[in-house]
Amino acid sequence: MRRRQHLRLVAGLLASATAAPLVLSGCSSREAAPDVKVSLLDGRQQALSALRGKVVLVNFWATSCTTCVHEMPQIVSTHQKFQGQGYETLAVAMSYDQPDYVAGFAKTRGLPFMVALDKTGEAAKAFGQVRLTPTSFLLDKHGNIVKKYVGEPDFTALHQLIGQLLAEA
Repeated sequence: MRRRQHLRLVAGLLASATAAPLVLSGCSSREAAPDVKVSLLDGRQQALSALRGKVVLVNFWATSCTTCVHEMPQIVSTHQKFQGQGYETLAVAMSYDQPDYVAGFAKTRGLPFMVALDKTGEAAKAFGQVRLTPTSFLLDKHGNIVKKYVGEPDFTALHQLIGQLLAEA
């Protein structure tokens, strides 16, 4: 009887989890983020490893994704709140997104952080075959993945976690 109750509880938790954004946490050990290189809109190459020492949000997005467009002002606000404290944002446009659409979006919205084009899809592949947007990864100062968000994150909780990570050595 206990086994059935346990299975019903687990099934209920799984069912309720699908209604909210998926949040994965590296509880005891943090996995190293892949050291990808992406092309920024200005043509420069950006290696993720060059951002070590900072807390980084890597956000995979697309201009055609309504949730991505909806969350972008909060990503901008988050960046502005923490940028002077050792925080960086890297917005990576998916390979299927048109470069001129991405550039136009970044310009009209005044995105204050690095915007990259994943022209070949290698960055999305390196981060575990990212296909759904938005998908974001929060990295600690050592380049380890602390959390993965599929869908729009709870920005209050995200800000709290960023603050904790910035306080770490």
